[in-house]
Amino acid sequence: MVPCRLCLLLLFSFLLSLSSAFADDPPAEKSTKTSVYVVPITDEIGKPNRYILRRALKDAIINDVDMVILDMDTPGGRVDYTIEMMEMLAKFDGITATYINNDAISAGSFIAAVTEEIYFSPQGKIGASAVIQGGGEDVPETALLKIESYLRANIRVMTEDFPYRSDVIRAMLDADFELKIGEDVIKAKGELLTLTAREALKEYGDPAQPLLGKGIHSSVDELLDTRFGKGQYEIRDFKLTYSEVIAKWMNTFAPALVGLGMLLLFLEFKTPGFGIFGISGIIFIAIFFASQHIAGLAGNEPILFFILGVILIMVELFFFPGAVIFALTGFCLMLGSILWAMVDFWPNEPVHLNPEILIEPLTNLIFALAIAVFGALIAGRFFKGSFLEKRLVLADVAGGNSGTIREERVAALPAPGTQGSAITDLFPSGRIEIEGVRYDASSNLGSIARGTRITVVKSSDFSLIVKEAAE
Repeated sequence: MVPCRLCLLLLFSFLLSLSSAFADDPPAEKSTKTSVYVVPITDEIGKPNRYILRRALKDAIINDVDMVILDMDTPGGRVDYTIEMMEMLAKFDGITATYINNDAISAGSFIAAVTEEIYFSPQGKIGASAVIQGGGEDVPETALLKIESYLRANIRVMTEDFPYRSDVIRAMLDADFELKIGEDVIKAKGELLTLTAREALKEYGDPAQPLLGKGIHSSVDELLDTRFGKGQYEIRDFKLTYSEVIAKWMNTFAPALVGLGMLLLFLEFKTPGFGIFGISGIIFIAIFFASQHIAGLAGNEPILFFILGVILIMVELFFFPGAVIFALTGFCLMLGSILWAMVDFWPNEPVHLNPEILIEPLTNLIFALAIAVFGALIAGRFFKGSFLEKRLVLADVAGGNSGTIREERVAALPAPGTQGSAITDLFPSGRIEIEGVRYDASSNLGSIARGTRITVVKSSDFSLIVKEAAE
């Protein structure tokens, strides 16, 4: 049994180490050329775009990148994710820019507005930013006023260095707002503003300044050639691989992945050999850590702490049964690493553990534990001798039909009332000896010190439940 468990430990550590391949690369040596990250923001603004932007910005901060460009083509999306992405961009100290290729509609216009530079493809368009519900319906008036007020305040704070930008975005958002610069009426009341590339670059005021854009270019490469000169910059594109797309999608189910992974590993320890429970549990936990990295959250450290927790639990089970300290420490490390993997920490920022950043990870962790605990209770109540068990525990490996094996092994265990002695501390699990034969056993109440006389209360699967013998 011990070799099987050690194989589980080695395989578990190996697969989780593979997931660290998703972790952040070490900071690259600084080049003399301008470093540029091109981040695709396409399709609807939602979790996928939030994930890739957060990951790109954190990596850009770690690697001291000079410029981040959003290669944008979006019809809009959710306001909550939009606000989060706007706030993320403010954390980057380098140059931020948006290349509108070809649409920055609704939520896209808000995100573009908080970048320092806005560029257009020849067919680029920006605007039509009225807030609506997911199904296309109008938002109730009171809620709409609150959302628009908050959005405009964010835009004002983040665009105060650009004289026209705040008013232009308001004209895209508020149909009742008239946008007028000097004698020129850019947008009359009763409509929403949408600008083409040429309209965005038209100059107003004294001294004359572009309304919104900084240039029109047929591609990002042409933009950068104009901005920095040919050969004077290095581009890194952020594109998700097929496996990363799967992991990104699985992040939606992160608490369930953790809960099911822990439950399956628990069931693996309750069945002979090493099989589908252990493999599935390892896969679920590995996907969890990988998905958290794709979401721009987990790096190497939580994975390493989780593996350390598993090792400590193995040490407890195989070398120091009943010591408790190893298993307790390991369990705390595992839970702590899972929580850590879900908390949104940013590079070069002081760590402040407050309810705002902890409430969602804690909720997810509690949900995951609930899945594992209730799943274990259900399995303990209904799993024994079931058809499912007989199919999952291979008869050839176990040495025969699993139900028959259990009956034979349980029948061979000492009967209730048999006495022996504890050869390790039972706290509550450990080992006992009866008539020269050693058995795994658990105390039915509290702990039992080594050397204490014990009495068998009952058998449970392949172990015994015991109590201190009466004087």
